[in-house]
Amino acid sequence: MSFPSLPYFVGCPSWSENAWRDYLYPSDAKTSDFLGLYSQVFNAVEGNTTFYARPAPATLERWAQLMPAHFRFTAKFPGDISHAGDLREQLTAAHTFVELLKPLGARVAPFWLQLPAMFGPARLGELLSFIDEIGVPVAVEVRNQAFFAKGEEERLLNRLLHERCIERICLDPRALFSCTSRDPGVLHAQSKKPRVPPRPTAFSQHPQVRFIGHPELEANEPFLQPWLDKVAGWIEEGRSPYVFLHTADNRLAAALAQRFHQRLMERLPGLPALPELDRAPPAEQLGLL
Repeated sequence: MSFPSLPYFVGCPSWSENAWRDYLYPSDAKTSDFLGLYSQVFNAVEGNTTFYARPAPATLERWAQLMPAHFRFTAKFPGDISHAGDLREQLTAAHTFVELLKPLGARVAPFWLQLPAMFGPARLGELLSFIDEIGVPVAVEVRNQAFFAKGEEERLLNRLLHERCIERICLDPRALFSCTSRDPGVLHAQSKKPRVPPRPTAFSQHPQVRFIGHPELEANEPFLQPWLDKVAGWIEEGRSPYVFLHTADNRLAAALAQRFHQRLMERLPGLPALPELDRAPPAEQLGLL
């Protein structure tokens, strides 16, 4: 199955959801098959796992064999780099991490630097030093409220990133927080995600969007519509945005990503459809009687 040439990157926060056997993966798929199957349907994935633990070299070699050349893996710098004090003191560890991921080659682009809520305007100097020294494409996600206040501090952040063609990752959790369910998965997601307003920016060819969806697919429609217009506009400008779609427990994240692409096809006639996996179980081979 050849993957269609798309003008943007679309995917989910991971490929390893067992629940996707219900509607995406073959019901008899092994977990070791998930990455290969996922990369037949989507052309990008968030590298959330690297925030929590560095993959073993053997794991990276296996990923490199399974990920197609067109595929993109937005690897997050580990939390002990992004959340452990002055970023300038973490540069050696960051370079080591970049070296570790070299088997994936150009598939890792950009690296993501997710900063904690305590990382405020007073620390912009160390952020710029880190960006200028690390030597690989980086996108930055900020969570400090000062960077969402539409004041001089936010304008300064945007100006400094724009000057360096560094994307400000846009997190949009509005659909998630519109949900009033008392489901533990929803409550957990609401407790973990920052409640910040979306800040869609395009400081390079590759704007970065993380959409955190409502657990009921239909309830996402009014929240998706502005993003369909925004992403279509970026594509029409000649940019190649990245769009990642989540749901509270990610059980329906892949379905939400497929829905987004289907709606984008309506907005952009001629956009190819995403491939569909053959979910039929293997036929039984009849023995000779």
